[in-house]
Amino acid sequence: MAHRLKALDNILAELERLPAVGRKSARRIAFHLLKQSPEKVQRLAAAIENLHDKIRPCSRCFYLAEEELCYICRDPDRDNVICVVEDVGDVIALEGTGEYPGRYHVLGGVIAPLDGIGPENLNIESLLKRIEHEQPTELIIATGFTVEGEATAMYIKRVLKTFNRKIYRLAYGLPVGSTLEHADEATMVRALEGKREL
Repeated sequence: MAHRLKALDNILAELERLPAVGRKSARRIAFHLLKQSPEKVQRLAAAIENLHDKIRPCSRCFYLAEEELCYICRDPDRDNVICVVEDVGDVIALEGTGEYPGRYHVLGGVIAPLDGIGPENLNIESLLKRIEHEQPTELIIATGFTVEGEATAMYIKRVLKTFNRKIYRLAYGLPVGSTLEHADEATMVRALEGKREL
């Protein structure tokens, strides 16, 4: 019978709490760390400890920042357009395209009554204040295409009616490389609704 090592059990338990890290992945990571020099492991530990000390939400858009404002909010060349997203991962995805020149507003989730998350739990009030102060030319709602994402988009559209701004929803439909025969009906409807002139 193998002797259990408490330190190894502790790191395995912590690693398994990470998203997308199961038991096997946790073991691989732990054994990789054991093979590294103490200096490399210390650098990793220090980087993890510094994460909360150095990175915080941007005070304007709630993206990640090392200063009061993130690099996007500090950029004077950005268009006066606000794209409303669910979380910081969405900002990273949109920035990765290199196609969006505007600013963002991170809600911090979506309206999900079954999980006890209502509009008051999201960064919606601060969005309204930003719109009033910054007077953006348009808003793009880029929440996910889930029931909760759609409900959040509809709620935001409803509360923004008084601002008299152009409000857009990201187009959605068929993914690149897919065929019509494999698409479900809802996806086909959305693709038709999002059609554009060639």
